[in-house]
Parts: sequence; C-alpha cells; structure tokens
Amino acid sequence: MLKEFFSVQLRELSEQATARSEEYSGVLGSIKGMILEHFGPNGLIASYIVLAVLILVIVSRLARITFSTLKYLVVPAVALAAIGSFVLPYSFAMLLPVTVATCSLFLLFKG
Repeated sequence: MLKEFFSVQLRELSEQATARSEEYSGVLGSIKGMILEHFGPNGLIASYIVLAVLILVIVSRLARITFSTLKYLVVPAVALAAIGSFVLPYSFAMLLPVTVATCSLFLLFKG
C-alpha cells in the first residue's frame, strides 16, 4: 500500500517536472533565438559569459554569507553556551538561545 502511494506520487512528480521543463525549455529557446536574431553568434557567446559571471557572483556571495554565519554566529554561540553552562547555573539548552541572539546581533551590526 505504501509502495503504491510512493509510486503514484513519484509518477505525478515526474509528470509535473516534465511539464515544467518543457515550459522553461521553450522560454529559453525563444530567448536564445531572439539573441541570435538580434546579435548573432557573438551575442550568444557574450550572453553565456554574462550568465556564467552572474552565477559565479551569486555563488560567491552565498558562500561568503555561509562562512560569515558559521564564523560569527554558530561557532561563537555554541562556544559561549558551553562555557556559560560551566560557569553559570544554567544548562546548555537554556543558554544557547541567548547566545545565538547575542551573536546574531553582532553579525547584524558587523555587516
């Protein structure tokens, strides 16, 4: 019964994915055709380069945000909660939200 449910769900998801991919491939194909019509093959190469640079910039920004979050939020909050649980009469679980809030304010103001 559970196997049939998952097979039906998987079939529906694959049909939806196929419909979406056909929709997006049509849009991308029309954009490619428009670029070729107006700017030629050199314009298409330039648009591929611009798209690759945009993707690299977005990925680098996301990586920078991720590493800043780890560096200024996650590691200090866990370390402060662990140290605080040894020094103060509160548990680690009670101190963690306070340290996360404090470190997130530090990350927010640091920019």
